[in-house]
Amino acid sequence: MPERLLLGLSLSLSGAYAAMGRQAEAAVKLFVDDLNSAGGVNVCGRTHELELRCLDDRSDARRCAEIYHALCGAERVHLLLGPYSSRLARVAAPIAEAAGMMMLNHGGADDGLYTQGMRMLVGVLTPASDYFVPFARLLAELKFWRKRLAIVTAATPFASDVGAGLERACHERPARWHGVRVRVKYRGDFARDEALARLLPALGRNRINALAAAGNFAQDVALVRAVVAANPNLPVLACVAAGVHGFGAELGEAAEGIVGPSQWEAHARIAPELGPPPNDFARRMRKSGFPDCDYTAAQAYAAGLVGAAAVRKCDSLDQHRLREAIGEMRTSTLFGDFAIDRVTGRQIAHQMLLVQWHMGRKEIIQPQSHGETAALEIPSGWRMVVAAIRGHKYTLDGSPRYEAGSRRDDESGDNGESR
Repeated sequence: MPERLLLGLSLSLSGAYAAMGRQAEAAVKLFVDDLNSAGGVNVCGRTHELELRCLDDRSDARRCAEIYHALCGAERVHLLLGPYSSRLARVAAPIAEAAGMMMLNHGGADDGLYTQGMRMLVGVLTPASDYFVPFARLLAELKFWRKRLAIVTAATPFASDVGAGLERACHERPARWHGVRVRVKYRGDFARDEALARLLPALGRNRINALAAAGNFAQDVALVRAVVAANPNLPVLACVAAGVHGFGAELGEAAEGIVGPSQWEAHARIAPELGPPPNDFARRMRKSGFPDCDYTAAQAYAAGLVGAAAVRKCDSLDQHRLREAIGEMRTSTLFGDFAIDRVTGRQIAHQMLLVQWHMGRKEIIQPQSHGETAALEIPSGWRMVVAAIRGHKYTLDGSPRYEAGSRRDDESGDNGESR
């Protein structure tokens, strides 16, 4: 009879992160079923079947801490996955570190997680500071000069990391050669009416023609709605929330043309070394009741694949040997490439995608090579952006002006589309 291999984690099945937590739970259950159907995991000549312990942290930090103290202590598991969100990952990671447990972090993108000297943390997803690096490249490639960028971030470590990474990318030589300049920076709860009342006029005064926002889902949606209603001639508008399916459902036609970073898309052409391809995973998630699964599901499944591969590689359940094995791994899953910095555990191989809402669905617009295999083929983003440009008109002084719903690039860079 197969022995048990316990896989444990907390997920937010209720509370603020419930929408993403439930997707991750379904994906982890699917992984466990798949692995057991394939015969489980062999360790030291013995077959082990996975047994899942997934507990609801209710999106609450105190509850999350209680769960990870148990999973690393009295109810010690063999494979430990992290919770969803950077906020909860910051709670769980030190507990795992103190207990000498390797934690596969599939849900927290905060860069600060990897600067605390924790040896047992393993990052699966791209850190927050790299989220908008493809957006800086997009701005540099657009065929108009003087790209005046506003960076709007919430007052959280994750959002601050996103904004700081974008600003660094805009200060790099290629972006500056192509006229990308950061003209407005705002940090705070930008969904509040008084904040929007200050922010929106500032966009006009500084002739902003590109905006990138990083907040929680509600903040990003509120800002996009306000920008659309204010109609401030913004041809390029991006936010982190645009990378998930719920963004389009929430905003409807107002989502058209909005750009967002995405950790994963089901239609990306990836030929993984481990596990199923993205489209097959998405099809099976649909059968599980999630017709539009997001990156949160894919990265949770990928974390399971990487953990199981580490067990096979070192033929052991010793936590430090598992961590050493993962540090030497370079592979790919449905989520994309995987490799970590051996010292910090930070993910260094996975590439962010850039998506744009087009005709009610997300399209990949930022080309990325898929590691050394070149297996990821994505359509050119620049052609999509240009194809979405319509409605060219002129103001009374002869300078270009653009109607709402268009995506027009201006060679002068002084004007933009009304949003």
